[in-house]
Amino acid sequence: MPVKCEYHDNFLTAQAAAAGALDREAQPCLFDRFDWIESLHRTSLRHKRPALLHAMRDQAQAWLPLLHIGSGHLSALANWYNFTWAPIFANAQSEVERLSLLRAIAQTAKLHARRLTFAPIPDEYGHASELEATLTAEGWSVFREVCDQNHILNVNGRSFDSYWQSRPGRLKNTVKRKAKAGVVTIRIDTEYSPESWRDYERVYARSWKPEEGSPEFLRQLAERESTVGAMRLGLAYIDSKPVAAQFWTVENGVALIHKLAHDERYMQASPGTLLSAALFQHVIDVDRVTLIDFGTGNDAYKAEWMEEVRERFRLEVFWPNHPANWPHIAIRKWRAYRASKLVREI
Repeated sequence: MPVKCEYHDNFLTAQAAAAGALDREAQPCLFDRFDWIESLHRTSLRHKRPALLHAMRDQAQAWLPLLHIGSGHLSALANWYNFTWAPIFANAQSEVERLSLLRAIAQTAKLHARRLTFAPIPDEYGHASELEATLTAEGWSVFREVCDQNHILNVNGRSFDSYWQSRPGRLKNTVKRKAKAGVVTIRIDTEYSPESWRDYERVYARSWKPEEGSPEFLRQLAERESTVGAMRLGLAYIDSKPVAAQFWTVENGVALIHKLAHDERYMQASPGTLLSAALFQHVIDVDRVTLIDFGTGNDAYKAEWMEEVRERFRLEVFWPNHPANWPHIAIRKWRAYRASKLVREI
């Protein structure tokens, strides 16, 4: 049976075509689910028209959720809330099957765009490499670069106490001293409540963080994940005032750290550090996770808590027969040549 490929510019027809293949039960990764993609677009990216590419053969499916961001230019339907973006598969068990579906999408993409941009793509399981190889084989000019870092902790069966012994002395001493002072009280909610979420928002508003891009998206995510027991909302208080807050989700053995903030007026008490320690202990000893993921960003403080760093990639993809792409291709080839020449000289 040949592969069938479709283009959807709305979520109603896409959801019907997916027939449950993008639901929670079929997709273990939060960022691969229809409710994540649809909610992100509706609350954060609605000014851009969606372009949802879909290939299928029998029960096997592949999806590329994209956006129109310019004339002839499609980009990943993702933003700073995404830890990753990648092709989404359902019931595609083998590499041969996945590549066959991706080839059909690569061919269909030519009908809708002359340029594609994908990020942040992981490559631990070959996502970036498979997509790059498939697009190249279908005649696209593909340029790959590192666009971000991802700090993680593989728990490897350790208890929190065992993990904590390996942390830097400065971090352990801070937690010990500040906890002993007894100034900060901590609560970890596993069910959404409007009151607790308002405390989170109060802390964020007083923190060093920039204005939240889409607070409505985060609130909806917290409510949705709470219904399946996946939300972890950590709150730290001093004199009954919220001074630090962190929003995590826990599912399928993986803890994702989505947001953290603290009120800088109370930095001397280290409420954010104490809250992090409490949440790490909770997800390791209570939730029994195997992996903790600190998302994207190479912030120095993440290295105190995490033990490994993974790269995230951007693919810039051009159809070489379109004259408007020729300057972009030439510039990137020149950069690649210069970079390789510098390496040879070193």
